[in-house]
Amino acid sequence: MKIIISIFIFAVGSLQLMAQRDYQEQARAMGIENIEKFKSFLALPNDAAQKEQISANIDWATQELIALDFEVKTLSTSHLPLLLANKIVKKNLPTVAFYLHLDGQAVDLSKWNQDDPYSAELMQKTNQGFESIGWENITNADNEDLRIFARSSADDKGPFVMFLIALEYLKNNNKSPAFNIKLIIDFEEEQSSPGLPQAVKEYKEELLADVLLILDGPMHSSGLPTLVFGNRGIATLTLTTYGPLTSQHSGHYGNYLPNPALALSKVLSSMKDDKGRVLIPGFYSDIFLSDTVKEILEGVPSEESSIKARTQTKLNDLVGSTYQESLQYPSLNIRGMQSGWVGKEARTIIPSSATAEMDIRLVLESKPEILLSSIKSHIEGLGYTVLDHTPTSDERLRYDKIIQMKAKVHYPAFRTDSKAKEGQWLTKILNDYYQKSPVIIRTSGGSVPISPFVSQLGVPAIGVPTVNLDNNQHSPNENLRLGNYFMGIESFIAILTSSF
Repeated sequence: MKIIISIFIFAVGSLQLMAQRDYQEQARAMGIENIEKFKSFLALPNDAAQKEQISANIDWATQELIALDFEVKTLSTSHLPLLLANKIVKKNLPTVAFYLHLDGQAVDLSKWNQDDPYSAELMQKTNQGFESIGWENITNADNEDLRIFARSSADDKGPFVMFLIALEYLKNNNKSPAFNIKLIIDFEEEQSSPGLPQAVKEYKEELLADVLLILDGPMHSSGLPTLVFGNRGIATLTLTTYGPLTSQHSGHYGNYLPNPALALSKVLSSMKDDKGRVLIPGFYSDIFLSDTVKEILEGVPSEESSIKARTQTKLNDLVGSTYQESLQYPSLNIRGMQSGWVGKEARTIIPSSATAEMDIRLVLESKPEILLSSIKSHIEGLGYTVLDHTPTSDERLRYDKIIQMKAKVHYPAFRTDSKAKEGQWLTKILNDYYQKSPVIIRTSGGSVPISPFVSQLGVPAIGVPTVNLDNNQHSPNENLRLGNYFMGIESFIAILTSSF
């Protein structure tokens, strides 16, 4: 029944969105007209871990914004600079800030289905997956399901180009935005924006605005207009257990020397039950879902069946009764493990150490330091001595069980009231334009580093996602669906022409 209802909701939403809209033809035409510009932008490598790659992206964005009559300046930070662009329409108008990032994740050439992830390819879906087709097909009448494959096509260069095209539409038609615009462009978001918190303090007056809109993240799986009123924060930790000083022959020392991989697996398995719920005392403290909150969560069209089909999973964790409810709790995730060798390189050894990289997605009610402290206490309760450094020879011989724990809180969660005037303004814009209520997401599962704007500047923040959910962000074969590209341009024109 849930599957039938989901299909019905998607079909109804799609039919309504197919009706001719005010900016639909112009958005499509200008999106196609600007495709070479988009491709040239995607061709610029943008791995923030490779700082030398970023300057060309800053230059490209600066030139485009100056051409659209923005005043542009760079704000120095302790790491990579921020780009700040202002367009003052009238001094007495409100200011709407837009945050986005133009750096991308690193690429692994061996995992991409194209020779160069920075050289965009147009692809169409087949029974075997996706196949590359010529760019001349972009002008086809039925082209919305074609995809642009390239690193950062969806996360996050695509939304920036959509926004630029929307501004170009206004300029070409001698229209002014309905409010003053402040663009805040980050170039190390994929590295957790280490320079942003201090920059918010240092440049407080320059960054202030009446509301902050986040142009990042995917839309709801239904393809309906989506607004996101919160994002989880993130903390990371690294756990390392120790065996022999160097790896030893498993034949000579099996049954005698301790195996750190086994020890680490026991530590990790002790943290959760078979339903995926964290067993560490206090991990879910202060989380209470009121009837009002549950009503918001239940208003989101069901995604369970589409998630299962997309991820090919049958048994899911049950932290919450639904996907949306699960996102309201902090998560504890193992994002990677390493010990010894595997595959063709496997060796008959007892490894010298084992390491697990973990992340905690934080919610607004979470107190990051308390969560990390509770994890440490839990591990100590298992009989471990927890160190913040590699054990010395003396420590290795003194303690029975040693684990190294390194932790860092990158940024906390934020949440804006969807019933506040900022939320009502955006909801009305999308509802009036698309003649369909947008999907209201209370908290998105992903993290964006803009919480200092909320906590330190008091600026309410709302996400306006535009890209397709199945875009493979952070993964090989990242892509942007053309229909989302066109619709994003429309949405931005509608927002830019609506008084705040």
